[in-house]
Amino acid sequence: MSARAVLVSAIASGQGKTTVTAALARKLTREGQRVQVFKAGADFIDPLILERACGRPVHVLDLWMVGQVACRELLSRAFRDADTILVEGAMGLYDGDPSAADLAGVLGIPVLAVLDVSAMAQTAGAVAMGLRDFGPARVVGVIANGIASARHGEMVAAALRDIPLLGTLPRQDSPLPERHLGLVLPAEVRELEHRLDRLADSLILNDDAWGHISRVPISAHEVTAADTYAASLAGQNVAVARDEAFAFIYPANIECLQRLGSSVQWFSPLADDEVPQGADAVFLPGGYPELHGKVLSCARRFHESMRAAHARRTPILAECGGMMVLTDALVDLEGRSWPMAGLLRGTTQMQPRLAGLGLQAWDTGEGVLRGHTFHYSTFDTPLTGIARTATHPRKSAGETIYREGSITGSYFHAYFASSPPAISGLLKAHGDTSRSGSP
Repeated sequence: MSARAVLVSAIASGQGKTTVTAALARKLTREGQRVQVFKAGADFIDPLILERACGRPVHVLDLWMVGQVACRELLSRAFRDADTILVEGAMGLYDGDPSAADLAGVLGIPVLAVLDVSAMAQTAGAVAMGLRDFGPARVVGVIANGIASARHGEMVAAALRDIPLLGTLPRQDSPLPERHLGLVLPAEVRELEHRLDRLADSLILNDDAWGHISRVPISAHEVTAADTYAASLAGQNVAVARDEAFAFIYPANIECLQRLGSSVQWFSPLADDEVPQGADAVFLPGGYPELHGKVLSCARRFHESMRAAHARRTPILAECGGMMVLTDALVDLEGRSWPMAGLLRGTTQMQPRLAGLGLQAWDTGEGVLRGHTFHYSTFDTPLTGIARTATHPRKSAGETIYREGSITGSYFHAYFASSPPAISGLLKAHGDTSRSGSP
């Protein structure tokens, strides 16, 4: 058996990588292929859209955060159960450390370049050749996004010279909507399934050129990583918040909890769910609590159950939006102040400019967790942090880690599988419930 794999990249963000990847995934899936999609780099929202396009969970791949061995293992798993593998890159092909080109090289897969040609024609050839010739990435073709007419497509194809035009996608009247953290969540996109089908219908593939991309024998990607998991959370129940306000969850994080031996119980703060009875730990992931301030401020059963869990010294890990909902108040972009659970002293304030972005690592003392930060709010608090993350690759001071009783809160989003022992240490009940001090 064999599978075809490509990394979908571009010269920069905003070229339409997610749109093209989603269109291609939906098109091939409707043709009966088993399509597995991955997302390069730290990202939560694009994978949720791509999951809807292909019908399968979308894992992230990042040589630093996920690790080279784990990336190859995830790809190996996909090769056993897919006809086509699509990896959507991040930013531009050669941007970042590590870059999408680095990832393609390590994984041994070619690159499909997406070019937004809505404001160019022949220059598309120069751009494509630059991507191909600048570095070691193996560019096997182009999908031209923003084609205005058949003649426009012909000019682009001719300008590419010896680089195949694998497909074209016309200008879209209603592209996938975006907001400050990228695309909006799938549940918020009107008629998402219809939009994905329409994108698939609009994508015109060059079947001959697509067919010339080599299929790779599954045996060539057989990799099995060493099992570093111990059943340190065996018998424990971890309650995980999940809804439109708390949706930033790596599938690998849930797999990590399960491989550590715990069971996962979902609950919705937006629905005013209580923390599930019998929960031994609570994980509040990030998301968009600022868009649901009024509803969350009125979620009294949720607030009271969080206070009760805290009083019982139940370990609580709160990331970004999950931390924001535990503070005294959240101030949205309109200046409205919404009372929150009041377990972390201070107020979070949304702002129009970016407050934190990038890969980071946190040495917990029981292992080094890798992850990232991406937020538009600030936390005004009298609390003193117990630690700081380190940025990658500069290793400068990153996000503050706060500890209040059994709560560990930060803007840092952890990729749990980067250090299962560290996650076990944070979520396993223990005696250290020291409070953050005041300055």
